[in-house]
Amino acid sequence: MDINILKIASDTKNHKYIDNYTHSIKYKSQICGDEIEIFLIIKDDVIKDFSYQSQSCVYCNASANLTTKNFKKKSKDKIKKFLKLLEKFNDKENILFPNEWKDFKKIFDKKNYSRKECLILPIKALKKVIQ
Repeated sequence: MDINILKIASDTKNHKYIDNYTHSIKYKSQICGDEIEIFLIIKDDVIKDFSYQSQSCVYCNASANLTTKNFKKKSKDKIKKFLKLLEKFNDKENILFPNEWKDFKKIFDKKNYSRKECLILPIKALKKVIQ
């Protein structure tokens, strides 16, 4: 396992419950059983705060951590552009992330493609909320 995944997943600053959330969703993987619940405060189409609670593997936790850290203060439109970029994730070549999203390079690497479902679970949950 990649040490970067472990380091990212071990940062639990956003692994918490937000009392005054405006949006939330609980999402479970049909493939592996990972489960995540996300909590967001969205005002004027911008994510003001974002947290999660999960019962999931280290890959899902790493993705949830990066997602909560990187999407705070971002507009729904900006996140939708990121989601389009993520559709290119495959086992043949790495995604060329713009500088704004460079942290995601550490986990969305072709060598981690076999854990794709774990990595995208937090992002699938978010997508359902902001549609």
